[in-house]
Order: sequence, then structure tokens, then C-alpha cells
Amino acid sequence: MKTINLAEKLGQFTSHWDPHVIADYNDNEVMVVRFQGEFPFHLHEDTDDFFLVLEGDMIMDIEDQSHPVAAGELFIVPKGVTHRPRAVTECKVLLIEPKGEPNTGDPATAAPKPRI
Repeated sequence: MKTINLAEKLGQFTSHWDPHVIADYNDNEVMVVRFQGEFPFHLHEDTDDFFLVLEGDMIMDIEDQSHPVAAGELFIVPKGVTHRPRAVTECKVLLIEPKGEPNTGDPATAAPKPRI
């Protein structure tokens, strides 16, 4: 057991759309990531998608709707729903996903998730 400093972990990388695992929670991975620009539309067939904005602002696009999400707010995309996170300026986000879940929903296009 140990305390995890989110700012310290986010300070270890500067890349965007590159989730880094910082902890395990039951059968889930807790990750931090930096967003800027647009991520491709995608879906997760078998799991909800959890986003907690730590710093900055993001927009979650779902079909024909856009949902702004500010620092201190979270957004959960239900499983099977096509979505796209995006951010005009950099934002920092905490994600929780089941272990092994590809960030794009497809192992062929998923980013690796290094542990820091």
C-alpha cells in the first residue's frame, strides 16, 4: 500500500492519447493520460468507459451530441456506445478500465499501456 501522486505520475510523460497504468483496483487498471486534439470514434462492447478530468476541459462526443466535461467532473460512457473524447487544449484525465481492455476497443489499434 502506498500513496500515488497523480501530478507526479503525469509529470513522467508528455505524450497525448498515451495512457499509463498507475495502479490496480480489483480487476481494473487505473491510468492517467493527457488529451489534446481528437481521439477516433470507438466503442467498448463489454465495458463502460470511465473518465475523470483532473485538469483542463474535454468534450465527449456521442453520436450527434457533445458533452463538455470540466476539471473535477467525470463522465461514464455505457458499454456499446460509440464515443470520441477530444480536447482543444491539453487536459489531464484519470481512466479506469478492466485489465487488458484496449483503449480503442480493438487490440489491433490500441496503444500500449506502460506501467509507471
